[in-house]
Amino acid sequence: MIGLIATTAAGRHGCDRLAAALPGPTRVYDGPVRDVVPTAFGDCDQLVLFLATGAAVRLLAPLLSDKRTDPGIVIVDEAHAFAVALLGGHAGGANSLAHQVADILGAHPVVTTATDSVGLTPLDALPYPVEGPIASVTRSLLDGSPVHLRADAIWPLPPLPVLPDGASPAGGSPGVPGAPGPAAVSAAPPDPAIPRPAAAADLGGSGLAPQGPDDALPSPVAGTAIPGPAGTSAAAPGSPDVPAATPGAPGPAAVSSAPPDPAIPRPAAAADLGDGSLAPQGPLIWVTDQVRPEEGVVYVRPPSLVVGVGASKGVSVEEVLGLVRGALEEAGLAERSVGVMVTVEAKKGEPGIVGAAERLGVELVAYGAEELKETAVPNPSKAALAAVGTASVAEAAALVGAAGGELVVEKRKSAMATVAVARRVPRGRLAVVGLGPGARDLLTPRARRELTAASVVVGLDQYVAQIEDLLRPGTRVVASGLGAEEERARTAVAEARKGHAVALIGSGDAGVYAMASPALAEAADDIDVVGVPGVTAALAAAALLGAPLGHDHVSISLSDLHTPWPVIEKRVRAAAESDLVVTFYNPRSRGRDWQLPKAVSILAEHRAPDTPVGVVHAASRPDERTEVTTLAGLDPRTVDMVTVVTVGNTATRTVAGRMVTPRGYRWQSGPAAPEHAEEK
Repeated sequence: MIGLIATTAAGRHGCDRLAAALPGPTRVYDGPVRDVVPTAFGDCDQLVLFLATGAAVRLLAPLLSDKRTDPGIVIVDEAHAFAVALLGGHAGGANSLAHQVADILGAHPVVTTATDSVGLTPLDALPYPVEGPIASVTRSLLDGSPVHLRADAIWPLPPLPVLPDGASPAGGSPGVPGAPGPAAVSAAPPDPAIPRPAAAADLGGSGLAPQGPDDALPSPVAGTAIPGPAGTSAAAPGSPDVPAATPGAPGPAAVSSAPPDPAIPRPAAAADLGDGSLAPQGPLIWVTDQVRPEEGVVYVRPPSLVVGVGASKGVSVEEVLGLVRGALEEAGLAERSVGVMVTVEAKKGEPGIVGAAERLGVELVAYGAEELKETAVPNPSKAALAAVGTASVAEAAALVGAAGGELVVEKRKSAMATVAVARRVPRGRLAVVGLGPGARDLLTPRARRELTAASVVVGLDQYVAQIEDLLRPGTRVVASGLGAEEERARTAVAEARKGHAVALIGSGDAGVYAMASPALAEAADDIDVVGVPGVTAALAAAALLGAPLGHDHVSISLSDLHTPWPVIEKRVRAAAESDLVVTFYNPRSRGRDWQLPKAVSILAEHRAPDTPVGVVHAASRPDERTEVTTLAGLDPRTVDMVTVVTVGNTATRTVAGRMVTPRGYRWQSGPAAPEHAEEK
């Protein structure tokens, strides 16, 4: 819950605005501020105080105990000009809350944490628990000192400017010298199984890109390593996960969990990690579920462990919890890496098991006895078979929950409980992100979040250039040119299957003529996939034209590179006959100039010559150009591949120079109006 506190009328007005707009529950506190601040501090996860910073510090100082548990605090001044993240920037979520408050009040967010200032991923804001000297390792990252990463397995982490374990910095450190850009940009290697078209393929999404052999491609992103034509690789030989670093970029290209290569020279001074291997002296981040005794190491605890539990009726929480913790300690496994507790369906309501899961802070999942019965285990039990219908509960449930993982702790028993632990295979994450039509203010906040959370970004070189400044240090970028859509999709899915957090970017909405289709056709259920919607070219153009899409409408691509022309023509005729408003994507290029006149002639068979037509070139971009003409007056020569063409239906009219398509409803007045009126 977010607590809102004010002492003046202006502050109370701000509280009301926040209460109405902030997501999640809020509470406005009334009364003397000296009385309500301590109460709200104990009640709430976050607080917004409409107070002077000095007054807030004096009130809050006696209440502070631990930054990991204290609420995040945001201070807003009397004029609502600034929203200051005062306390709990990361752990308490105050930095994020400051941005939300600023958006609502029209204020300026003030965030002073060092990592946020340079765009670096904060270690204490990783998606998994972190232990160890977080502050000192973060200082090394900020200073540009080499920080190494070791990973027992690759998990989908945000980007960090680190060196793979065992690697030595070449030509300098992977630091963050004032530049929050990506670590490296490489071109995706060509897939010989994918036929490459002679002419460049459509960009989709926004429909705003050059096409055809006569169209000049834009120059690669300045300062990036996109050597020559698409299809050449900037990856280091023999190291597909570690592309060569871009000159001036603040970090290595990739995070790798591969074991150290004996051919790589190790630093003269190295620390013994206790397992027979060595790590470079200096800062080390280790992604592992194993308990290690080393000093000076930041441990990231992925949710890799699945704890299976069986129990007799009436077992206590303490017995289950003691058995679980004992098994983990004996095996040298970290409790904070327990991601889920699992059992058989018959025991999902057993209070001792339910309570143990709650104490561990994990979800309790139950499986049916028939499913568990089919799972081979090393220690079956006739007693369990007789009691719940399966010869194994703890081991079988752990293995089922691990979904293809391995059993790392066989069944352990107490008087009334059994426990087993399995390690699951990491699942990578693929976000398919729509960037919108081009303008930065049409890039959604959700898209921004996904771009900063991805350790690998895959996309067309032109689109990489649009968002490169938003990427965090340590991001690995795989860029390629026009005509490589399937290649990019395969690359993105392959990187996600390795366990990375991947963002596959496309213009407009990624699901509209863009990258979502080839990516999801390639992706199986072994990775997590999320779609991030974007503003499409049709919508961006419609907003400039007026309201041409006020009633039923359809979008049709006129490119025959992916769809045979007879199929396209059939769709155009169907739209013409059904009187739909039509938006044409990919309408015309230098090498494909007859399709638009043909489509217009088909529509003219069913619509009057004065039917309004909108032509929008480069919607939302600096060279944006908008024209409202008619079906008879449309000049195809003014149309190119960075243009969308919207043709009205028989009801579309031009009003004050704008296209308007009536909604087509019969509006009524009187008592019956609300029943028939509709708003979307």
